[in-house]
This record gives sequence, structure tokens and C-alpha cells, in this order.
Amino acid sequence: MKEVSDILRIVGIVLLVIFVLAVGVPLVLAAAGIALGVIGILAAIAIALIKIAIVVAIIYLIIVGIRAVLR
Repeated sequence: MKEVSDILRIVGIVLLVIFVLAVGVPLVLAAAGIALGVIGILAAIAIALIKIAIVVAIIYLIIVGIRAVLR
């Protein structure tokens, strides 16, 4: 079970980095006054990442709940 938690931790970190880049880059570009079509694409990626993170969190909570019941 330790390997699963390590894998989930790594996946979470990767998703967090992608999310920070997808949200941070458009904000920095907007602050710099550069309006590109890329901002819309990055915003869509950020929204998709939020949805993925919610699904992963729900699955994790279900797994933890099942483990707690089985113990």
C-alpha cells in the first residue's frame, strides 16, 4: 500500500505543477499586458485539471473509507 500512496503523491505533485503553470502563466501574461489566444487554452486546461483533481480526491476518499471499514 505504500507504493500506491507514493504513486498518488507523485501524481498529485505533477498535477499541481501543471495546474500552477496553467493558471500562473496566463495571469503573468495578463499582468504584463500580453493578451494571447493561448490564455483561453490554458484556462481550459486549468479547468480540466481541477475536474481531474476532484475525481482523484473522491477516489482517494473512497479508498481510505474502504480501508477504514476493513480494519
